[in-house]
Amino acid sequence: MGKSGLQRFEKSLTVISRWFNWVAGGAVVGMMLLTVLDVGLRFFRRPIPGTYEVVGMLGAVFVAFSLAETSLKRGHIAVDFLVRKLSPAWQAAIDAVNAAVCGALFGLISWQSLRYAHDLRVSGEVSMTLQLPLYPFVNAIALGCGLLAIVLVARALQQTAQALTAKTP
Repeated sequence: MGKSGLQRFEKSLTVISRWFNWVAGGAVVGMMLLTVLDVGLRFFRRPIPGTYEVVGMLGAVFVAFSLAETSLKRGHIAVDFLVRKLSPAWQAAIDAVNAAVCGALFGLISWQSLRYAHDLRVSGEVSMTLQLPLYPFVNAIALGCGLLAIVLVARALQQTAQALTAKTP
């Protein structure tokens, strides 16, 4: 894949990750509204059944769908006070290895989540109060982790190219 092909691919990842982040934001708003309504209705002794379940499921969607955008913006916590003392080539190489390992890990998490979602669907597993099927939410986790894995592999490729072209002192 040429440089322009990789740039188009990275641009597509950015657009998809941004869309996922909007879905994550919607999940947070849903969690907030449901919680406020439930607390308000408790005042009138009319709580919303299953609020705890739905908030938990929306929380899973929020976390999974915000991972890729946060990674693209490098919004995760990084302890790099030692790495910053190295040359740009070594910094890029370490970032490439880190991204590749994390990409493989999140790829594995995505794959196992898909397998687990399949098992939940086959067994008919549902939530306790509302009897909502659980597998769509596990599929959402798999989707979010899969997108993060792709973002991390793209970063690993980008940083590898940068490490190979950077001049070492």
